[in-house]
Amino acid sequence: MDEQNNIINEYADPVEERQIRHFACKEMSRQIHRYIKGMRGSKEHMLRFEDTMQKLSLEEREKAIALYLDLNRKAIKGLDMKLVLVRSMANYTDTFGYLMTLVNDKRRVVRYLKMLNDIYIQYHEVIERDGKFGILDHQGNVILSPIYEFVRTCYVYVDDLRTMPIIAQLNGKMGLVLPDGKDTQVTPFKYDSISLREEPPYFEARYDSKEILLTTDGVEKEKPMPANNIEN
Repeated sequence: MDEQNNIINEYADPVEERQIRHFACKEMSRQIHRYIKGMRGSKEHMLRFEDTMQKLSLEEREKAIALYLDLNRKAIKGLDMKLVLVRSMANYTDTFGYLMTLVNDKRRVVRYLKMLNDIYIQYHEVIERDGKFGILDHQGNVILSPIYEFVRTCYVYVDDLRTMPIIAQLNGKMGLVLPDGKDTQVTPFKYDSISLREEPPYFEARYDSKEILLTTDGVEKEKPMPANNIEN
């Protein structure tokens, strides 16, 4: 009998698991929604975020949220994943008794908590080798080679969940490069400085005494003149 109970407890119901993931994804989306709203206060950004998420499959949404959280770790500051799991279980179950059965099943709770953490907590790590910097993904794979004098990941409030290029310095010059494991250059390394902006275009750069804006695709844009200069 004990062996039979162990088999039942260890058995993972694929339908139940996917539904838990589905409702957990909604909970994590709401968490990001609240974060963007708190940091930006823009209804437009809310709508763009929600519209983007609706077009994705469950797996794509999970991956997009994990990438977002990696670049915006404050979004889940203070969030208890156990509460996310319990809320997901509550949405999945149709009776209070069944909910309590799930919540009191310690093995199942531990398994689902590990599943949610594996899905959403996928943080990169900046590494240093021989005085040069690179980046590893959450599995320890090199996504940016340690050949740069400086790297800065982009902690910006990107509401369309795009992959942002990384600001890096190579041979004394700044540029943008993708963390794709191939060191794909988004811009040449020609800039004296690159800084972040909180709205598109997300980068501001300077070279040859010129100040310009850079898109996430590396396209240079003319920097608008300040309003007071235009009036004068």
